[in-house]
Amino acid sequence: MLDKIRYGIIGCGMMGQEHLRNLALIDGAEVAAIFEPDAAMRARAAALVPDAQFMPSIAALLACPGLDALLIASPNYLHVPQIREIAATRPLPILVEKPVFTDPADFAVLSTLDYPAPIWVAMEYRYMPPVAALIEQAQAVTGGIKMLTIREHRFPFLEKVGDWNRFNSKTGGTLVEKCCHFFDLMRVILQDNPVRIMASGGQDVNHRDERYDGQPSDIWDNAYVIVDFARGARAMLELCMFAEGARYQEEITAVGPDARIECLVPGPGRFWPEHLGAPPVPQLIVSPRSPKGPHLIEVPVDPTLLAAGDHNGSTFYQHDRFANVVRGQGHVEVGLNDGLWAVQMGLAAQQAAQTGQAVRLDEQGRIMSA
Repeated sequence: MLDKIRYGIIGCGMMGQEHLRNLALIDGAEVAAIFEPDAAMRARAAALVPDAQFMPSIAALLACPGLDALLIASPNYLHVPQIREIAATRPLPILVEKPVFTDPADFAVLSTLDYPAPIWVAMEYRYMPPVAALIEQAQAVTGGIKMLTIREHRFPFLEKVGDWNRFNSKTGGTLVEKCCHFFDLMRVILQDNPVRIMASGGQDVNHRDERYDGQPSDIWDNAYVIVDFARGARAMLELCMFAEGARYQEEITAVGPDARIECLVPGPGRFWPEHLGAPPVPQLIVSPRSPKGPHLIEVPVDPTLLAAGDHNGSTFYQHDRFANVVRGQGHVEVGLNDGLWAVQMGLAAQQAAQTGQAVRLDEQGRIMSA
């Protein structure tokens, strides 16, 4: 068993720095080498991990001796070429941020990838304590889920290096970049795969007047998505990215013949207004049909974990499990196939919204004709 895990980091922007803060909380984790081409992000990363070596390229990082695992937190559109370079050079265990790909053509590339080491796709929302509690209880409490609703009312996209997140071409589109989390949750909660997706979405409020190198931002800020699953359950996503005044950022509700279960998740504490007092505490609520009456349970998150990132402590829990995989003591809980399905659902939703027609997926997650 490895007493110490030496990480190589690819990308230390906003999310990469959250990973650094959480790795500092993992026993035996050490950030050994970093590739980050942006000078400002390098400086911020160096303040968090002053003993790490900064490398001029991915090739140089991969040549560092003694690495045990890699973390990819670069912009979305770079994930696939970076994974391919790693696969051809030094296939270490990888934790790669979502979405694992953005170009529809790369579904086939990753579906046939022969990679001899574990790949874990970062789906942090699974590990938010209130969401994890809902996932664990939902099927039994409801008597079998028939309807699932995920609502995210949140703040607009934040500023990123080079403004890459303002364009569909680099993000994969909002329903891929942002919402692959929620499509992953649908599959996990329902324990099933989607067969048909309908959607409506657009860019109605945010970034409409922004120009970058003369090009207008085209990233969407709201959408509805309806998903039919193979065994008959239905799911819906409601996304609004100009609703940061909401008390809770995510609300997830599952309903079956016996009961309804829901969880309420606040957004990042750093955005909560001080004049409103303490930020809200996550909640899990079970509402049986008989006897009627909701049962509310608060699901507090360790303040140390809240301070380490914007995802309700989930980044820490994810890293803890991934570290066990690297040590040979655990299994990959969010594999490459999960990452592929989440992106395919997002791409299908983008297509459905653009064409006004339902999009079908086959048993392998391939997008079929309407």
